[in-house]
Amino acid sequence: MPLRRSQSTTLAALARELGVSRTTVSNAYNHPEQLSAELRKKILAAARRRGYPGPNPAARSLRTRRTGAIGVVLTEDLGYAFDDLASVDFLAGVAEAGHGTRTSLNLLPLGADGSAGGELIAGASVDGFIVYSVAAEDPALNAALGRGLPTVVVGQPGSLPKARRGRAPAGFVGIEDRPAIRPAVRELTRAGHRRIGVLAIRLFRERSQEGPVAAAAVGGADFHIQRDRVLGVLDECLAAGVDPDSVPVVSRHINDPANARSAAAELLDSNPGLTAVACTTDTMALGVLDECAARGWAVPERLSVTGFDGIRPALERGLTTVVQPNRAKGVAAAEMLAGLVANGREDGAASPPEGRGGFARAELLETSLHPGGSVAAPR
Repeated sequence: MPLRRSQSTTLAALARELGVSRTTVSNAYNHPEQLSAELRKKILAAARRRGYPGPNPAARSLRTRRTGAIGVVLTEDLGYAFDDLASVDFLAGVAEAGHGTRTSLNLLPLGADGSAGGELIAGASVDGFIVYSVAAEDPALNAALGRGLPTVVVGQPGSLPKARRGRAPAGFVGIEDRPAIRPAVRELTRAGHRRIGVLAIRLFRERSQEGPVAAAAVGGADFHIQRDRVLGVLDECLAAGVDPDSVPVVSRHINDPANARSAAAELLDSNPGLTAVACTTDTMALGVLDECAARGWAVPERLSVTGFDGIRPALERGLTTVVQPNRAKGVAAAEMLAGLVANGREDGAASPPEGRGGFARAELLETSLHPGGSVAAPR
């Protein structure tokens, strides 16, 4: 059996044959913009004749200490990430930012119970992490920060665990959820509504805690995005003279159509006097629209409904909602992570300065109200 040549020997032989440096051959694969189209074509043609597949990516990673991949930590199953339209828009933004950069995405779905999160994150061969919407003390966030790699948190938590600060360059991308939801609720109160209910998704880690939630308990929720949106609803109710403790809140652990529909039914059956429902996601609001249709109720004549997200089906159905820039979040997160990776500190260098919530960088994006047509005066 003939001896197999190592890739480095083949690369060197290829360079000698063509009368160029080994770096030039490597650039034909890794940095084509540094070569003329004619020279790159010549190198690749010679490589094909020799059966040379290109530089060994493992060896390159060892040499450069870069993998060319980023890990996106998702707290749900992978299937959910592609069913939830807000998540789809976010991932599209991450992919958009990476276009033309030769950066690949490593999706790390933790599943609903998160049991495999630590192993997935510990074994991920990536240059850094984007952690998408987790609780403040989530093991997945601690595992990512514990790797010492650049990390960008999207949405939540809004501040890093103090024990993890300074361990790695970290950034934050999100919105101000509490004030962001208020314009939609203001549409309800200005129309004259005072009997308003709230539908929210996951407030607490344990699924057993879904269902009715006392307004006084919302402040202690584990997930601050939903907590702040519910509190924003209550803020606007209070401003309109409505006692926040009188506002019924129902939550569901999973943000999907089936859970949205069941939550809507529970809220409406338990509170027959409601004239409006403010939802913290568009999926929840669409569930209310579906439940109203099943009951023969006209929206907004019988019940007014508002949402939050600005996903396409909600806009197409005329929902009054808050539009958040989900795709822009993905772009901003990927670009911020690329900057942190590019400026990664050498071993022994000082930790990056802490700013908002212990993050080295933070970017807050704007939201807007889509008036829609799902709000009218109570009858």
